[in-house]
Amino acid sequence: MNNILSLRGVTKRFSTFTLKDVSFDLPEGFVMGLVGKNGAGKTTIIKAILNMLSLSGGSITVFGQDHLRAEREIKARLGVVMDYTFFSEHWSLNAVERAVAPFYPAWEKETYRKLLKKFSLLNPEVKVRDLSRGMKMKLTTAVALSRGADLLILDEPTAGLDPVARDELLEILRDYMSCGKRSILFSTHITSDLEKIADYITFIDHGEIMSSQPMDDFLGEYLIVKGGAGILTEEQKGMISGYREHSFGFDGLIERTLLPSLPPSVVAEPGNLDEIIIRLAGRK
Repeated sequence: MNNILSLRGVTKRFSTFTLKDVSFDLPEGFVMGLVGKNGAGKTTIIKAILNMLSLSGGSITVFGQDHLRAEREIKARLGVVMDYTFFSEHWSLNAVERAVAPFYPAWEKETYRKLLKKFSLLNPEVKVRDLSRGMKMKLTTAVALSRGADLLILDEPTAGLDPVARDELLEILRDYMSCGKRSILFSTHITSDLEKIADYITFIDHGEIMSSQPMDDFLGEYLIVKGGAGILTEEQKGMISGYREHSFGFDGLIERTLLPSLPPSVVAEPGNLDEIIIRLAGRK
């Protein structure tokens, strides 16, 4: 299996935050969800991949090439959607295409037009400044998907979109992936979107990678546990992430392999991605 993106020991030190020894691989033809709470390091990772900041240590390869030595070649094959737009507020939709298309030999004019129509951006002369935040995100996504990119890097692409628009975007991303040779790195707080499309999950907390593995393996690794008051020892409580006590007893998250260490009366059930991330993020 070829890796379209690889990070090895990536470190970036700031005065109040450090991205610590980040390593993970995104195989060709798959979608990876990048998850973690605000300030965990997700956007720092994306900026490092895009060479928008200098590293304190480690290395990054994209399409098998060093991200510094082959920056021009790599970026010609990338599509990027950040949580803000880079376009001039005075540009029209047509002007956006005229400004961007010359930089990408593989620009797909027909794809751009189809996506604008799909996203209800019907007036080609409307100005960027007159678009809502959600519409600006749709425009940025349309540009990223029209570049003939082999790797999409998405930072909160569904932010500001209503549920119908989010579902439309996910369907477009599925179409983008249909050839089996493209990949997506998808950072979002809307974990329900990732459960619909992601093959892998990379979870970061306080600048450290806590887990990077296939989605099914990640979901299967943990269980939500519940039980009555006073049935756990302090040692057993320490096994539970996001442990909470309430008037009826307790609840929390535990690794599946540790479940036999709890009393038989404890109820265990699978958790969704959102529940797991919340509990694990509370571990520290």
